[in-house]
Amino acid sequence: MTTEIILSPAQALQPAPIFTPTPKAAKRVLEFFTAQINNDHTRKAYLNATRRFAEWCDKHGLCQLADVEAFHVAASVKELQGEFSPPTVKQHLAALRMLFDWLVTGHVLDVNPAHAVRGPKYVVKKGKTPVLTAEEARELLDSIAIARNTARDGSAETDEPALIGLRDRALIGVMVYTFARINAVLQMKVRDYFVQGRRGWVRLHEKGGKEHEVPYHHSLEQYLDEYIAAADF
Repeated sequence: MTTEIILSPAQALQPAPIFTPTPKAAKRVLEFFTAQINNDHTRKAYLNATRRFAEWCDKHGLCQLADVEAFHVAASVKELQGEFSPPTVKQHLAALRMLFDWLVTGHVLDVNPAHAVRGPKYVVKKGKTPVLTAEEARELLDSIAIARNTARDGSAETDEPALIGLRDRALIGVMVYTFARINAVLQMKVRDYFVQGRRGWVRLHEKGGKEHEVPYHHSLEQYLDEYIAAADF
């Protein structure tokens, strides 16, 4: 029979013993992964990165955090480059830099051994996401605009645009006319569409709780007005 080991929340946020040699260090590390990192995905990625580095240290006979030097971090990064893509390696290095910085400012370490280590070069010369031309964007929005409501039995169509079509057109319209991220648009409420100083504006909710207000195009005003009226908000 296998006995399942259940970790406390504090234990689950400790990367490895090498980072927690004293109660002071353990507390500082816990504060880093709770108070300093708000995003769950980032926290998980940074935990994995620091645990992987701790495994590397254990494999190479490094048992004391104070013994870790820049060439150790550089060697671990070099090894990672044979397994992962440059963005992943850079994220691992960023995690170590930030954690070591936090330990230095907390007087757990004297210096940050990852500070001088350079990650792999990664230059994106061409975006991976294709960009619509103005004509393609117009064609897409018009195709949504002419979508019709179909009866439940599939027998007939009404003359009114479908509510879902109006919603999709408004959503895509905000992205087209403001260049907003999809997550920022999905968080919008009706109150985020307003008039101020004779100009129409939309309020976008960006990462980190930041708000970004952008004036809207007259076509976007039509898309939003028609969707809000049809949805009876």
